[in-house]
Order: sequence, then C-alpha cells, then structure tokens
Amino acid sequence: MKIKKVVLAYSGGLDTSVIMTWLRETYGCEVIAFCADLGQEEDLSGIKKKALKTGASKAYVLDIREEFVKDFVYPMLRANALYEGTYLLGTSIARPLIAKKQIEIAKKEKADAVSHGSTGKGNDQVRFELTYYALNPKIKVIAPWREWEFNSRESLINYAKKHKIPVPVTKKKPYSMDMNLFHISYEGGILEDPWAEPPEDMFRLTVSPEKAPAKAQYIELGYKNGDPESINGKKRSPAGLLKKLNGIAGKHGIGRLDIVENRFVGMKSRGVYETPGGTILQIAHRAVESLTMDRELMHLRDSLIPKYAQLIYNGFWYSPERRALQTLIDQSQKGVTGTVRLKLYKGNCIVVGRKAPRSLYKADLATFEADDVYNQKDAEGFIKLNALRLKLQQQ
Repeated sequence: MKIKKVVLAYSGGLDTSVIMTWLRETYGCEVIAFCADLGQEEDLSGIKKKALKTGASKAYVLDIREEFVKDFVYPMLRANALYEGTYLLGTSIARPLIAKKQIEIAKKEKADAVSHGSTGKGNDQVRFELTYYALNPKIKVIAPWREWEFNSRESLINYAKKHKIPVPVTKKKPYSMDMNLFHISYEGGILEDPWAEPPEDMFRLTVSPEKAPAKAQYIELGYKNGDPESINGKKRSPAGLLKKLNGIAGKHGIGRLDIVENRFVGMKSRGVYETPGGTILQIAHRAVESLTMDRELMHLRDSLIPKYAQLIYNGFWYSPERRALQTLIDQSQKGVTGTVRLKLYKGNCIVVGRKAPRSLYKADLATFEADDVYNQKDAEGFIKLNALRLKLQQQ
C-alpha cells in the first residue's frame, strides 16, 4: 500500500527507534512521532530531539495525565472494573487514549496512516487498532512486528547499528515493563515461570509488606457522585489525587498483584502488577456505595462488571456496548457521595469508617435493639411467599 505520512506511537526505546527508520526505508514515507506523557515518570525532555534526530519530520510530546485519569481511569473505577476478578486494567485503559491522540494528530497533519510497536502476540495491538478503526474507519495501520523480518532484540540492535540509529546501550531487563500514573506491569522473561516468585528488586511503586512501616496510617477519601475528589479534606485534581495516593499506598506495600490471565489473542500470560493508588480507590469506592446505592441497582451494576472489564481488556473502549454500559453505570453513581476512613498497614487497606450525607443506612431499622419502625411479624408472610415455589417442587 502507498503511504505518504504516518503517525508513530513513539517511546524513544529500541523498538520504536528502529520502527522510525524502518517505516521510512520500507514505505518511503514521512514519519511523525508522538509520545504520550501518562505519568510514566521518565525524563521526556529529550525525547522530541531524539525523535527528530532519528528521522522524524515532526515530534509531539503531550502531557495527557489529567485527561487519562479524569476521562478514562475514573469512569472505569466508577464501574469497579476488574478483569477476571483481580486485574485493575492499568495497561488496558491507557491504550485507547494513546490511540485517540494518534488519530487526532493524523487528522491535524493530514497523515494517511498510524503505526505502533506492539508485537503480534499481545493484547495491545488489538487495543490500538480497534481504537484507530473506531475513530477513523479509513485510516491505514502499519504494525511492523507483523510485517518485518526481525525476530529478536539482537536483530534489532544490528539494524540500529547498521543505520546509525542512536539507541541506549543497556543491559536487557529480564522482563518487559509498562508504566503510567495508574499502575506498572511486568511480564515475560524471568516471570514466564508461574511458579517463580517475582524478585523483590523488581518492584518500583511499592515496598514489600515486610518493609512497610510498623505503624498504621489513617486517611480519609471524599467522593462526589462516584468520583474521588479529596484526600483528608483537601481537594485535588484527578491526576494530582492519584499521584498523591500512589505515594501513600506504595509506602505501605499496598497494590501488588501476581496473576495468570487470559489474553484476548488466545494464550495465558503471567503478569505482575503494582496499582497502589488504584487499589485504595477501588476499596474506598465500594465503601461509599455500601451506604448510598440501592440494593437492586448495585446488584444489577455488579452483574455487568465482568462484561465491562472484558470490553476494556479486549480493546473495545469505543464500542457502542461499552458506551451504553457506561451510561447505566454513571446513572447509578448519582448520589454516591460521602467520606471513607481507611487504615493502611503492611499491604492491607482496611475500611474502618464511612459516612454519607444521603446515606440509605438507617440505624433505627438495622438495630437489634428495640425499635418501633419495623414490625418483625411482617417477615412471616414475606418468607411464606418466597417459599411457595420451593414447596411446590416437593409436591
């Protein structure tokens, strides 16, 4: 296919540096580099210069941390999304935003194609490309790992040397890593043996529970309509709140996860994750809901969590079904407003208090002491009506 201009999701590492030159050599096209600042805590100051030096005609480095948390992480947390009951979807939720920005740049620069550095074995290729096509059905997509002849890191390094591509000469990490403001993931390499415990020096966001403080820390999180807005009474922006919470939770060893998950492309994969602030927000959000959500509404929403989480994991953020589910979820969050008190101690996040201005919890109804608002005799008819079909089964 004829390509004139392509927008590449660029990190400055070996893979995307090689891709930059490979695209120009293979397609004879102009390449525009795009690097997203999602809070990965890397020095991005020189990445624009590096991209231009490697052959990009133009380079964008965009700080999209606030948009990431406000428009992607928070809607997902309102749904209490967990993939396969455990994974908080930190990598999955970042991909549609990166891809969205690529499409926006492609439109602005009149590019006819987009490209990414994801391999042909992983989930990310699906997440990127489903978003590309959802936002621009006519866009051309180039996935080098599915096209080129390279099959190892060594072959990439040899290509880089041949073309004088400036890539850092570093010892290969014994695993692959992806980081943003919500989490960090580790997979591959030494982690491919699901029996092997992850090495302690791998973790970057959390201390081990053994090294966490011996004294518990108490914090209070304030929520409004399903979204967190304050820590200990101080309001913060979405990205500011998550960053602060990451620091607090990480100090107490909260947010580690080691799982074997089912990739969308078919195989099982072992992943190790750190999601310190996100783990706290998941627990706190449930606590506010326990006071403020109607029972049947909560149970209906909970029944949709596996499907909603699967849609995000599989890359369908921009699908009509995800949008429809989000509408229901957001409607369910009206009134999920209150404060949660949490005790953080050696890897544990424990809810020790919750209050809400419009709480559905009524002490005079729930009490085991004497009351004059609930007639216990009413329960007899309620039980008999519910038992009717059970009795009929035996007759």
